[in-house]
Amino acid sequence: MSNEFPGWHGTTIIGVKKGGQVVIAGDGQVSLGQTVIKGTARKVRRISPGGYDVLVGFAGSTADAFTLLERLEAKLEATPGQLQRASVELAKDWRTDKYLQKLEAMLIVTDGDQIYVITGAGDVLEPEHDCTAIGSGGNYALAAARGMMDSDRDAEQIARDAMAIAADICVYTNGNLTVESISK
Repeated sequence: MSNEFPGWHGTTIIGVKKGGQVVIAGDGQVSLGQTVIKGTARKVRRISPGGYDVLVGFAGSTADAFTLLERLEAKLEATPGQLQRASVELAKDWRTDKYLQKLEAMLIVTDGDQIYVITGAGDVLEPEHDCTAIGSGGNYALAAARGMMDSDRDAEQIARDAMAIAADICVYTNGNLTVESISK
C-alpha cells in the first residue's frame, strides 16, 4: 500500500465566445482520490480591479488558484484594461518565481473581448475556434463545445450543454454549475 497522499482531482472549466458574449462555466466537484469531498465549489469568479470586469475560471488546487487570482488582480490594477499584458506578466512571474513555480492550477480569463488560458509553464494561450476548456473533464467539454459552435445556440447554452456532456463522461466533474457571462 502506498503512503502517498491521494491527489486532489476535479473541475471542468469551459470558456465560450460567441455573438459578442463570453461565458465561463465551471462545475462544483472537488474529489480527494476516489471520494467526492465537495459538490458545490465555486471555481468561476468575476473580479473588477479598477472597475474593469474580468471573469476567471480555475482548475487545480484551490489555494493555488486563489493565490494566482490575487496576483492577476494586482497585475490588472497596474495595467487597467490590458488583460493580455496582465496575463503575460502573471505567466512570467509564475514561471520564474520559485514560490509561484510550485503552484498547481490553470486559469481561463476573459474581459468579454479576449479569452486566454494561463498556465504555470509561462503560457498565455488564445484559443482557436472561440472556445477552450481546462481541468479533468476539459477535453470532453471542449470537444462538445466545438461541435456546437456552428449551431444556433448562444455562448451560454453551448457552455451549459458542453458541461453536461463532460459531467456524464468524467467522474471528477458534476452538474452543479457556476456560470458567468460578460459582453463587449
